[in-house]
Amino acid sequence: MNWFDNFLAGINSFLGNASDFLYTYILIIMLVFVGLYYSFRTKFVQFRMFPEAIRVLSEKKKDGKDISSFQALMISTASRVGTGNIAGVATAVAASTAIGGYGAIFWMWLLALIGAASAFIESTLAQLYKEKKGSDYIGGPAYYIQKALGSRKWGIVFAVLLIACFAYGFNALQAFNAGSSLKYYIPDYDTSFWPWVVGGILALLTGLVIFGGVHRISGIVSAIVPVMAVIYIGMGLFITFRNLDAVPDMFGKIFSQAFNFQAIFGGFTGSCLMQGIKRGLYSNEAGMGSAPNAAAAADVSHPVKQGLVQMLSVFIDTILICSTTAFMLLLSGVGISEDLRGMDFVQAAVSNQIGKIGPLFITISIFLFAFSSLVGNYYYTESNFKFIRNSKTGLFIFRCTCVAAVFIGALMDFSTVWSLADILMGLMAIVNLVVILLLGKKALTALKDYSAQRKAGKNPVFRSSEVHVGDPEIWNEAHAQKWEE
Repeated sequence: MNWFDNFLAGINSFLGNASDFLYTYILIIMLVFVGLYYSFRTKFVQFRMFPEAIRVLSEKKKDGKDISSFQALMISTASRVGTGNIAGVATAVAASTAIGGYGAIFWMWLLALIGAASAFIESTLAQLYKEKKGSDYIGGPAYYIQKALGSRKWGIVFAVLLIACFAYGFNALQAFNAGSSLKYYIPDYDTSFWPWVVGGILALLTGLVIFGGVHRISGIVSAIVPVMAVIYIGMGLFITFRNLDAVPDMFGKIFSQAFNFQAIFGGFTGSCLMQGIKRGLYSNEAGMGSAPNAAAAADVSHPVKQGLVQMLSVFIDTILICSTTAFMLLLSGVGISEDLRGMDFVQAAVSNQIGKIGPLFITISIFLFAFSSLVGNYYYTESNFKFIRNSKTGLFIFRCTCVAAVFIGALMDFSTVWSLADILMGLMAIVNLVVILLLGKKALTALKDYSAQRKAGKNPVFRSSEVHVGDPEIWNEAHAQKWEE
C-alpha cells in the first residue's frame, strides 16, 4: 500500500468515526426529542390532519406562472425519493445484519412517523418567512433564521452547510449509487472506464436541466417522480404477493429484532437502531431543513397548507417507497450479508424473484431516482446560494461546480461517499433542529389560525397583520384578496 492509499484510508477512518460520534451522541437525541415535542404540541398533526393534507394537495394554482402545492411537493419528493430509498435501505439492513438487520426497518418507520411533525413545522416556517424574487418565491431555513431570529450570520452558516451537503455531498452520493448499479453487469466496474462514462452522462444531463431555471425543474420532476414511484411500488407489491406466506415471519423479525436489546445497544454505532436512523434521515430528510426550500416556492393562500403538503412527502418516501425496498429485500430469499452492500443486495434480491429482467429494472429505476434527486437537490442549493450572494457570474460558476461534483461522485469510494454525506447531513440537521425549536411557536400560531378558519367553514387565507407572525410584505392584504376573489 503506497502513501496515497494510506492517506485515503486515514480519511475514510476519520470520516467514519466523526459520523458515528455525531449520530450516536447528538443527532439521535435531537431528532427524537424535536419530533416528539412537535407531535404533542400540534396534537399529532401528522395523523390528525392527514385527510386535510390530501385535500390541500388537490387545490389548483391561482396563477399559471406560480408553483403549485403539488409541484413544490414533487420538488421536495424528488430530493427525498432518491437512491437512498433503494441503496440506503439495503445498506441499513446489511450494515446491521450481525445485530438485527430486519430491525433497522422499524426504526426507519418510527423516525418518519415522528419526524413528520418536524417536517410540518419547518415547512410552515418557510412559507411564513419566504421572499419574492421576480416572479418566484424563495425561502427556507436561511431565510427564516434571518427574518424571524434576526441573524443573517447564522442564516449564512446554514446556507453554506446546505450547499455543501446537497451540491457536493448528496449529489456525489447519488452519482455514485447510480453507477454502482452497473456492477451487476460489469464485474470489474470500479477499475474500468465506466465510472467516467456514468459520471459524464449524469453531469451532462444535470447541467442541461439546472441551467434551465426553476420552472423547468419543477416540470421535469413533476412528470418523473410519480411515474417511477408507481412502477417501483408495483414491483414491490408483485414480490410481496408472490411471497405472502413469508410476510408474517418478515414482520415478526422486523419487530422482534427492533426491540432486541443486543440489536439496539450492542455495538451501538452499527446497530439496527443507528443504521435505521441514519438511513431514515438520509431518505426522508424530516427536520433537516432541506424540504422547506421547496415548500417556500409554492404560492398558497395560507402557510399551513404547504406544511401539510410537505408532511405527506415524508410518508410517501419512507412508508411507501422505503417499505417497498425493504419488502423486496426481506422476501427475496437472498440471505442478508455484509458482503452484499447497497445496490449489489438489491439487484441480487430482485434477480432471485423476477429473473434477469429484475436487475435491469432496478438499474433503470436507480438512474431515474438519482437524476430526479440531482435536480431536486440543486434547486435547494440555488436558493441558498442566492441568499448568500445574488450574483449572475457567481451563480454560473456555482452551477459549474455542481456539475463537476456529480462527475467526481461517480468515481468515489463507497465508505468515503456515505460517511461524507452523513456528516454534512448531520451538521445541517443540528442547526435546523435548534432553530425550529426556537421558532416553532410561530408555526403553531399559524396552525391555530388555519384550524379556526377551517372550523368556520372557510378556505383559510392568511393575513400577517391579524395573526402577528410571518413576513407582512408577503402576507399582506393584496395577497389575501387574490385568494378571496
